[in-house]
Amino acid sequence: MFTHKTTSNEQAKRLAFLFAKEIIKSKFSKKSALIIALSGNLGSGKTTFVQGFLRGAGIKKKITSPTFVLIKTYKLTNLKTYKLIHHIDCYRIKNAKELFNLGLEKILSNSKNIVLIEWPGIIKKYLPKSAIWIKFKYGRKESERIIKISE
Repeated sequence: MFTHKTTSNEQAKRLAFLFAKEIIKSKFSKKSALIIALSGNLGSGKTTFVQGFLRGAGIKKKITSPTFVLIKTYKLTNLKTYKLIHHIDCYRIKNAKELFNLGLEKILSNSKNIVLIEWPGIIKKYLPKSAIWIKFKYGRKESERIIKISE
């Protein structure tokens, strides 16, 4: 487990940027997508982290939360190991079937995918044990966040 304290959105994005660089160059032995589950209270930094991660993966276009569309997909053009990053936001999901109707099973089973999932609780039982879990907590100061990364 890795714990890091950030004191600004910029620091959180930088941490995520570097984390993405490490993830992308790592050689995971896997038969399904690389899953990164992000949990924490509203406003604790999940989307900010995803923005930094996507920048680290080379995504240049504007990055917004998929709260209303549920899934946003980004194409990775310069990598051999991964081809797509799917950003999923389960905040408004009432049951997992909603995501399965949008192709979640296919997304999770493709080893060329990286899947970033905000509010993963509702689909936790469908995620592989190999999923990387990142927990976000508020720090003592307003802009401070505690980010715990576990495998």
